Amino acid sequence: MLVRKRGIWREALLTGYTVLLGSLLHFVYGWSGSNVFAAGFSAVNESTWEHMKLLFFPVFLLTLLQTCTRRAADTCIPAVRAISVFIGLSLIPMLYYTYTGIVGTHALWADIAVFILAAAGTFAADSLLTRSGRLRRPWQQIAGMLALWALAFCFVWCTFRPPQLALWLDPVTGRYGL
Repeated sequence: MLVRKRGIWREALLTGYTVLLGSLLHFVYGWSGSNVFAAGFSAVNESTWEHMKLLFFPVFLLTLLQTCTRRAADTCIPAVRAISVFIGLSLIPMLYYTYTGIVGTHALWADIAVFILAAAGTFAADSLLTRSGRLRRPWQQIAGMLALWALAFCFVWCTFRPPQLALWLDPVTGRYGL
């Protein structure tokens, strides 16, 4: 029971970190004076894809830090985090397009709730996968880290060369990417 309570606090702390850093990243591009470097990891418009970046990059940074400083007991971080961040990233468009499809419009409070739920889902999955102990093989860690780096590349690439699909469309300007 004590281990589960620690797990819940860990999930809440990591969710809070992600929500806080992701919320700050929402404004970094504007604060930087439209700096091209900041565009790679912060939101450059109001598209769903750019909001997915706000979840991914805090989780990616955390993963890199934990991987570099991990203890022997934490050997499953890259593989677990790759799967859990894919779950969280999937939740953003699923929840957003579901609620806007039902209601017919979006609301800022609901958008924020979607982001918080996606972050919480990421770390709930992270906790479950870590406790399962199934993703500890070295090749799984390599595959997880490669998947995370590939996803980071995709986020940066698609900021500058976005596909002409709804996920990348800025509903405010009607444009894609920068």
